Amino acid sequence: MESYLRKWCVVFVVLGLAFSVTKAQQVPCYFIFGDSLVDNGNNNGLVSFARANYLPYGIDFGGPTGRFSNGRTTVDEIAELLGFNDYIPAYNSVRGRQILTGVNYASAAAGIREETGRQLGQRISFSGQVRNYQNTVQQVVSLLGGETQAADYLKRCIYSVGMGSNDYLNNYFMPTFYSSSRQFTPEQYANDLISRYSTQLNALYNYGARKFALIGIGAIGCSPNALARSRDRRTCDERINSANQIFNSKLRSLVDQLNNNHPDAKFTYINAYDIFQDMIKNPSRFGFRVTNAGCCGIGRNAGQITCLPGQRPCRDRNAYVFWDAFHPTEAANIVIARRSYKAESPSDAYPMDISGLARL
Repeated sequence: MESYLRKWCVVFVVLGLAFSVTKAQQVPCYFIFGDSLVDNGNNNGLVSFARANYLPYGIDFGGPTGRFSNGRTTVDEIAELLGFNDYIPAYNSVRGRQILTGVNYASAAAGIREETGRQLGQRISFSGQVRNYQNTVQQVVSLLGGETQAADYLKRCIYSVGMGSNDYLNNYFMPTFYSSSRQFTPEQYANDLISRYSTQLNALYNYGARKFALIGIGAIGCSPNALARSRDRRTCDERINSANQIFNSKLRSLVDQLNNNHPDAKFTYINAYDIFQDMIKNPSRFGFRVTNAGCCGIGRNAGQITCLPGQRPCRDRNAYVFWDAFHPTEAANIVIARRSYKAESPSDAYPMDISGLARL
C-alpha cells in the first residue's frame, strides 16, 4: 500500500511540474500594434466615435475597458497562452516597470495610412503607435541600465502587428469620405499599404524588435456590416474579400522578404482570413449557430454598427461569431488566438505559429 501511494505521489508531482512548465512565461514581453480588434483602452481618452468604454462592451469581462467585444480579444488569449499572469496593459495606462512585460499600442479606427479613420475622430495610426513604442524603448533602456541590456531583452519579446482592416473599411471602400478607390486599383492600393507597412516594421526592427507575428486581414466582406447590404444577408461581399486577399498575399510575401533582409530576426504570417472563413463556413464545428448577425448592433437593429450604450445584447453570446457589426465575440477571438498560437492547419501560419516564434 505504501509503495502504491508513493507511486501515485510521483505521478502527481510530475503532472504538477508539467502543468507549471506549460504555464511558465515563454517570453519576457509582448508588444501589440493594431486597431479595434485588439485595442484595450487606448481610445478611451480620445475625442472619437471609435470607443467601446461602455456597456454592453465588456459584459463578460467584468465591465467595459475599451475592448470592442463582450470579453477577451485575441491578444488577451495569446498573452494567456504565452504564460503571462495578466493581460498586456494599454499604452495610455501603463506605468513604471509594467512596460517590461509589454505594452498594447492598438487604437480603434487606426490604419496604415495616416488619413484612415479620420471621419471617426482621433485615433493613433500605425506610425503613431510605432512612435509610442520608441518612447517605451527609451524607458526600457533607463530601467535596465543601458542600450545593450535593453537590446538583449527586447530581442526575446514577441511583437504582434495586425493592421490594414481600417484601410479598407474606413478608407478604400468609403468613397464618400476618401478618394483612394479612385486613385488606386486594388492591386496598387495593396502595394501602397505594404510599402508603408514595411517602413514601420523596419522602424520597429531598428528599435530592437526581432520576433514578429504579422496578422493578416480577416474576411471583412463576411462581416454583418457587409452582409446587411446583400439580399439574403448571407452572401459575402466578394469585392471587399478579394481586395483583402490581395493585401494578405502581399503581406505573406513581405514576410519572406523581411526574413531574407534581416537574418537575425524572424517574421511570421498569421492567416486570420482562412481561420475566420473556417468559422463562418463550419460554425457547428466551433459551437457557433449565428454567423450573419451581431450579438448587438447590426442584426439586432438594422443599420446599427456598434452596440448602443446600455443596449441588451443576445443571451447566448458563445453561439455568435460576431459581437457587433465588425468585431468578433470572445468565443470567436479564442478560436483565432489558439490557432494563431498553435496552428491547427498548415495554412494557419507561415513559416511558423506564435508558439514556434516564442521558442526561438
